[in-house]
Amino acid sequence: MSRNYDFTVNGKAVSVALDNEDTPLLDVLRNALGLMGTRFGCGLEQCGCCMVLIDGQPEKACARPIFAVAGKAVTTIEGLGTADKPHPLQQAFLDEQAGQCGYCLSGIIVSAKALLDRNPAPTRSEIAEALDGNICRCGSHNRILRAVEKAAAAMKAEAR
Repeated sequence: MSRNYDFTVNGKAVSVALDNEDTPLLDVLRNALGLMGTRFGCGLEQCGCCMVLIDGQPEKACARPIFAVAGKAVTTIEGLGTADKPHPLQQAFLDEQAGQCGYCLSGIIVSAKALLDRNPAPTRSEIAEALDGNICRCGSHNRILRAVEKAAAAMKAEAR
C-alpha cells in the first residue's frame, strides 16, 4: 500500500507516493523527481557524493529513508543556482577549475554551502575539516580549497 511523503525540495513542496518508507531519499530525488545532480557513490554514507542539505544541515541522502525527511526542507545542488546565475560556490569552482571528472562536486559544493552558511569566513583548515566527509579521487583538493575560499570572499563582497 502506497503512502504519500510530503516535504520541500529546493523551495518547492512535493508529495511522493511510495510503497516502502525505507526508500532512500537519493532514489526519490533522482528517480521520482528527476534531480540528477545528487550522485550515488558508495551507498554506505562514506563518500559524500550524495550530500544534500536537510533543514540547512549537510546530510547524506544515499541511506536516509524517505520517512526521515517528511515535513522537512531538502536542498540539492540544483537548488543553489542556475546556469544563468550560478551560486558563488558554483562560479568559484568553475573559475578555479576545481573539478576534473566532476562526479563528487555536487556533494562537495553542498557541504561547502553548509559551511559558509554557518561560518562565512572559514580558515583553510576549517574548510578542509568541513569537506572531510567528501571523497575526491581526482586529486583536485588544492583547487577545491581555493574555490571555497574564493566563494567565501565573493559572498562577503556581495553582502556589503
